[in-house]
Amino acid sequence: MATIKEIAEKADVSIATVSRVLNYDPKLSVGDETKKRIFEIAESLSYQKKTPRKKLTRRIAFVHWVTETEELTDLYYMGIRHGIEEQANQHHLHLLKYTVHELNDIPKDIDGILAVGRFSKKQIAQFKQLTQHVVLVDSDIEHDDCDAVLTDFKTVIRQAVDHLLARNISKIGFIGGKERLQGSTEPTNDIREYYFREYVKEKGLLDERLILLDHFNVDSGYDLMDQFLDRTGADQIGFITANDPLAIGALKAVNEAKIEIPEQISLIGINDISVSKYVFPALTTIRIEKELMGKTAVDLMMERLRDDRQICKKVYIDTTLIKRETT
Repeated sequence: MATIKEIAEKADVSIATVSRVLNYDPKLSVGDETKKRIFEIAESLSYQKKTPRKKLTRRIAFVHWVTETEELTDLYYMGIRHGIEEQANQHHLHLLKYTVHELNDIPKDIDGILAVGRFSKKQIAQFKQLTQHVVLVDSDIEHDDCDAVLTDFKTVIRQAVDHLLARNISKIGFIGGKERLQGSTEPTNDIREYYFREYVKEKGLLDERLILLDHFNVDSGYDLMDQFLDRTGADQIGFITANDPLAIGALKAVNEAKIEIPEQISLIGINDISVSKYVFPALTTIRIEKELMGKTAVDLMMERLRDDRQICKKVYIDTTLIKRETT
């Protein structure tokens, strides 16, 4: 595991700066370029270079659901991007990068599309008009007739809930958010929230007062937890968050309230972004193999380009509970 000192040396900044960036310190005055460099280094230190394979030059549109600036608020997508870029380089694929706002700029003679994030049915139909070689990554709604690299969030939620139950915590809540796909008027239902409601209801533990929703970022995690503590307080409650940034924000609110972790409140994130091990206390989380998801997507694309595979594949990547100090 990389240390803060190693990250600081590679980023050419102080250890204190790295620590404050990784803990999302709002009072730190550094530019996005410095933040990006620190996050990139933290995410990529464990990469291994492989021997390049025989050259196969293809142009692939890489459509990212978030911009590079938005990526800084959730390093999950940075990890997937790193995996795609690493594997595309191994296969000598030329990536043409677009955001969800630039779909009309994708050329008609593209060889394939790698699309990371959540896209509407209309957008996926637009992809298919350009090429039949479409691979979706992290799509939890529309992925019929496409290759897809997915996370089994039903299992993820069960891993988290079961871990809290094993610690004799029966008051279990969820911190999540709502998001609206481009062109949609209503927010989509988050699959993590859906499976949480389903599983805790099955256990007879569903309590709507413990389901807190806003946006999927650090600030929302802080605000939701701060408001919850003001009106309810804390006593042996466990919260599962839809992603790690929400958990990090909630953790800050709990620390400021001087509430004991995990004695009074336990927190479990989802994704295991690099920051999760550096916050205090270190965050228990469900590890999603982000880089492997990106690399697998490129491998699926190569099967289509090189082997002319016509049948669609759905690949689910296993997840792991990483136990740290917040449970």
